[in-house]
Amino acid sequence: MLGRAGTVFLHHGNQQQQVRGMATLKAISLRLKSVKNIQKITQSMKMVSAAKYSRAERDLRQARPIGVGAKTFYEKAEVSAPTEKPEKLIVAVTSDRGLCGAVHTQVARQIRTEITENPESTKVICIGDKSRAILQRLFGKHIILVANEVGRRPPTFLDAAKIAGEASKFDFTFGKIIYNRFKSVVSYTTTELPLFSQSAVAAAPKLTVYDSLDNDVIQSYMEFSTAALLFYALKEGACSEQSSRMTAMDNASKNAGEMIDKLTLTFNRTRQAVITRELIEIISGAAALQ
Repeated sequence: MLGRAGTVFLHHGNQQQQVRGMATLKAISLRLKSVKNIQKITQSMKMVSAAKYSRAERDLRQARPIGVGAKTFYEKAEVSAPTEKPEKLIVAVTSDRGLCGAVHTQVARQIRTEITENPESTKVICIGDKSRAILQRLFGKHIILVANEVGRRPPTFLDAAKIAGEASKFDFTFGKIIYNRFKSVVSYTTTELPLFSQSAVAAAPKLTVYDSLDNDVIQSYMEFSTAALLFYALKEGACSEQSSRMTAMDNASKNAGEMIDKLTLTFNRTRQAVITRELIEIISGAAALQ
């Protein structure tokens, strides 16, 4: 009787182990299915980003002469920021979309440094919701304008002109456009472009190199050059974002593949352990009956 009772107890314990093994198999199976679905999504996003990147790079090649030309004017005329009552304006060029590595974080990190150096007279315009979300908690009072719906479509000169028009409503003596400059598919650098007020340009020592420049002409050119620099920065940022997202999704797909291999191995080992326990149970039951 004791032997039979012991046999029955052993059989009950094997049932518990079997149920536990089946529960573990189900959990691993669900996780495996989830990771496979995530891999499909990341692979699709990589393909979409690759298509958008090729277009963004093509657009960037056409936009670069516009931005470089506007920047060269300030260098040739030797425009500098006035030292009295400096009012700094910083334009953060990001977008509304994430899953693209540290593209937006690096821009926000550089802006945080700029604000910390001169917190009293620094104002920020955020292009894209990502920069606003990062800076809002600690530097929300410095943000004076936010441009949303950026990154869904390729930026146009009209978008840059609208932002430049809004920026011109604020009084500032000098400023910076902080953006990501595209270098290659796997690299970019966080760079800045200068912004100056009309009075700073009018006081430039070598402005006389350019003929027939009165206040109206300077004002018109300032409006155009600000829009041109913003357009150039938007194009650079869009190309950097798409290349970074393509790289990030490629890495995510590879990581998902490694997880699938490990989970498949764990699933097979667990299933083999369950089968082994069932065989031991059958053999033990047959031996007890004898």
